[in-house]
Amino acid sequence: METFKTFVQCYVSLAPKEWQIISSKFDSKVYKKGELLLEEDKVCNHLSFLESGLLHFFIWNDGEIKTKFFTEAPYIFTSQRSFNNRIPAKENIQAIENSIVWQVSYKDHQELLKIPVWNTLAQKITQEVQFFTENILEELQNKTAEERYSLLLKNRSDLVKRVPLKYLASYLGITPQSLSRIRRNI
Repeated sequence: METFKTFVQCYVSLAPKEWQIISSKFDSKVYKKGELLLEEDKVCNHLSFLESGLLHFFIWNDGEIKTKFFTEAPYIFTSQRSFNNRIPAKENIQAIENSIVWQVSYKDHQELLKIPVWNTLAQKITQEVQFFTENILEELQNKTAEERYSLLLKNRSDLVKRVPLKYLASYLGITPQSLSRIRRNI
């Protein structure tokens, strides 16, 4: 829980009483490698903090996995559309590595939003995720697969080492064979 507190304090200043209230609403859960944290068509009931591990967000498309993105610890995550609107998720969330997660229920999250510091944190994280999503879309539209892979190597080299090749290829929008060729040429 100390990792979570440090993470939160990167965005907002916390009084001890605020942290006591916030932390009391979260429960810890361990997910094993390969375990699903969320399945598509089910409502996402938690906003979560990834304390350790690595997560894979993906959809099924004609029987194939299409990777949306990865979440590395430490970070907050959820299926935003499903969680906020209380509708079935379109994506799956799977642990690529054994992962420790702190979760708050939708109901408790709504209560926490009444605390100004938590509301500010939620807004800042939402803006950050929106910025990240816009960057991904821009890269997909304007860069070749080789350029996108080079950016991954430059900006997230540890991720490249931890994620299975088939998921990296899917994230880049190419086949595993094409990614192997790109890797040989770099």
